[in-house]
Amino acid sequence: MIECICIDDKNKPSTIPPNKWIKKDTKYNIIAARVVLPQKQLAVQLLEISLDESCAPFTYFLGKRFVIKEDDMINLIELIEETISIDKSIKEMLKEEELIYLN
Repeated sequence: MIECICIDDKNKPSTIPPNKWIKKDTKYNIIAARVVLPQKQLAVQLLEISLDESCAPFTYFLGKRFVIKEDDMINLIELIEETISIDKSIKEMLKEEELIYLN
């Protein structure tokens, strides 16, 4: 987990309920990070707030809404790499499952 502080809580999407929205100057913990489309921007999942089906299509918060300590940048890069690795593993497993169903 990587500690961060919200610096931008403006422009809440209408599909996200107020109780699932971030608050400026509040500390959170990043548990996953990835690049999201179509924005092609870094986005994060937080330990404290889970964006569930009631928030669809949103499952991540844009990373630019948060600031982290400079010392944690390496940890963030490692978390991004770990998330990418997990995503690739899941895709590989799904491919294998698809092949099983096709046979």
